[in-house]
Amino acid sequence: MSEPLLAVDKIETRYGLSQVLFGISLAISAGEMVTLMGRNGMGKTTTVRSIMGLTPATAGSIRFGGAEIAGLPSFRVAKLGLGLVPEGRQIFPNLTTRENLVATAANFGKASDPWTLDKVLALFPRLGERLSSMGNLLSGGEQQMLAIGRALMTNPRLLILDEATEGLAPLIRAEIWACLTRLKASGQSILVIDKNVEALTRIADRHYIIERGKVVWQGTSAQLAAVPDVQHQYLGI
Repeated sequence: MSEPLLAVDKIETRYGLSQVLFGISLAISAGEMVTLMGRNGMGKTTTVRSIMGLTPATAGSIRFGGAEIAGLPSFRVAKLGLGLVPEGRQIFPNLTTRENLVATAANFGKASDPWTLDKVLALFPRLGERLSSMGNLLSGGEQQMLAIGRALMTNPRLLILDEATEGLAPLIRAEIWACLTRLKASGQSILVIDKNVEALTRIADRHYIIERGKVVWQGTSAQLAAVPDVQHQYLGI
């Protein structure tokens, strides 16, 4: 088998003296959509931060595209092709929608059909109506669309979404899921964190569930749907 696009192997991560991750391992192949699930405070965001180099792992290995990236600064990780849609969106409030989208535009991986402003607006037509609006004047759903569009403008090989639909209205959540479905169909590799198990099992290939900094279950959507006791125990469903 070929090496996964992303291979996280037994990483441990600390905040000062407090250890949060205890040997997390996961893998994502090119073109896959994989989820990371678990209750709040179990280490999902810390896993993402470790992958991105924002909170470096203190042990273990993180390989991306066959190269070791553990220990690299976050800007170098991003340049290798990891695009992050962070929890809380973190768009630039004092820039317009257009400025937010073009501020970090890049094609370091020399994609043959790169993301452009027009392509992002075709994916999210609502943003086209708000191009001159300041970021802090957008609704929560529009800000999430903008955060996804901004990440896509970096032409990532792997798109990571931390709390993809948190706090959004049902209609907006459905729009985000439809967007991710389209991205997956186009071949985009995706790692997504969210609490909506029903939606995730409908569109994702595989799932990892973590509890207190450890992977306690992994499997396909069909396998997860077949174990409601696991969902209840680790996800509170």
